[in-house]
Amino acid sequence: MKKIIMSTIAVSAVLFTLSSCKTDFDTDVKDIQVTSGEADFSRYISLGNSLTAGYRDGTLYSSGQSESYPSMIAGQMQLAGGGAFKQPMMPNDVGGFTGIPGFSGKLTLQMVNGSLVPVESAPAAALDNVTAGGPYQNMGVPGARVAHLLADGYGNPAGLNPLAPTANPYFVRFASTPGTSVVKDALKQDPTFISLWIGNNDVLLYATSGGADPNAPITPVDGPVGVGFSNTYAFLADQLFPAGTKRKGVVANIPTVTNVPYFTRVPAMPLTGLTDAQVNQLNTGYATYNAGLLQAKSLGAINDAEYQKRLIKFTAGAVANGAVIVDKDLSTVPGLPKYRQTTVKDLILLPASKVLTPQAGGGTSVPLDDKYVLTEVETAKVLTATTAYNAAIRKAATDKNLAFVDMDAKMKELNSQSGIIWDGVRYTAAFVTGGAFSLDGVHLTGRGYGIVANEFIKTINMRYKSTLPQVNPSKYSGVTFP
Repeated sequence: MKKIIMSTIAVSAVLFTLSSCKTDFDTDVKDIQVTSGEADFSRYISLGNSLTAGYRDGTLYSSGQSESYPSMIAGQMQLAGGGAFKQPMMPNDVGGFTGIPGFSGKLTLQMVNGSLVPVESAPAAALDNVTAGGPYQNMGVPGARVAHLLADGYGNPAGLNPLAPTANPYFVRFASTPGTSVVKDALKQDPTFISLWIGNNDVLLYATSGGADPNAPITPVDGPVGVGFSNTYAFLADQLFPAGTKRKGVVANIPTVTNVPYFTRVPAMPLTGLTDAQVNQLNTGYATYNAGLLQAKSLGAINDAEYQKRLIKFTAGAVANGAVIVDKDLSTVPGLPKYRQTTVKDLILLPASKVLTPQAGGGTSVPLDDKYVLTEVETAKVLTATTAYNAAIRKAATDKNLAFVDMDAKMKELNSQSGIIWDGVRYTAAFVTGGAFSLDGVHLTGRGYGIVANEFIKTINMRYKSTLPQVNPSKYSGVTFP
């Protein structure tokens, strides 16, 4: 079996053949001895959130966990003296928890009204407890923010109160005691090597709610430990890699979430091919609203720029029309709803595809709710926070002399038109067809996690002079078709 190491290679002849595509391809190094270099992989622990746990298709389920990127890395580390790597496996291959709202089973592709669409499964079992089978080395907790890894009681069943939750059912499953924290349970194992990929949820949960969920704010950049991202991340790094430690590790930054299919699948101007009759009906329906806007402008309640922004007008034919949305950031005008049409600077979220249909009238006769759109203003907040978070992560990596994975750059590469080619297979961020992203549009397939694992492996090899072989993403699973 071939071993695969090193990094993305650019060779002019190959680039010509592949039409300037970025290409990750294997180099046969079967005669190279696999070594740990300056690192010690004997007790490897991974910390993070859903991406670390192997979450995909909207939930955590057993076969997805088996293809988590840390388990792939651990398998390669075992070739260089790495130890056992256990994961808190879910009891079934459907996922979800009965009796706990919001934790459904996995999405599957099904034929509905002549089209293949992701359909949510019912949760398969009640919340179980697998603490007795631990300790576990994959300590990824879906839904966790940076501060959650430090929070005592994050695995306490008493904290699962839906009205004021202080615990996470995924950590409740395997926490050593009700009062412990993720970090404390990790450090009890005295790891020799740690991977840390955390921070996505500090901005992602806001973004995926369209900025509409008051319980999912963007974590402030500044503030004390437990409040501000920068200080909390630095403190977390101090706990995991204290001064004088021989422990080695690798950290990764946060991908720009607006590059994933959840935000790119549905066009910002989604309505085309409207007939003259449809346009006449819609424009007549919004005539009263437009007249109200004109009156508000004449009275000085809004300026001309906002009047033009809020004016609703549909055009027939091949013209791309914006969807009518509710935008809470518009000025309050008594008697007028906060309606406008989307522009190319807005992002319509993947779930909106269910209501952007002639039958539902979403975006036309029925404005899209705030939760279905990340507006230009909200997107700017997400990007600003992501930039600041990534600066804090890179600083911590530098301060602690750790390997640093630029996952943001890799995901941008994946989102490019050419994508990534591995062993003749092209992977992109296209929904369903790109091969890298699962049906929830945020998390990866096994193949996508293989790409992630290789970025970690390449960075570990470069920083610690190890020769861990890369994995072949194509041997893992992609989207399952019926």
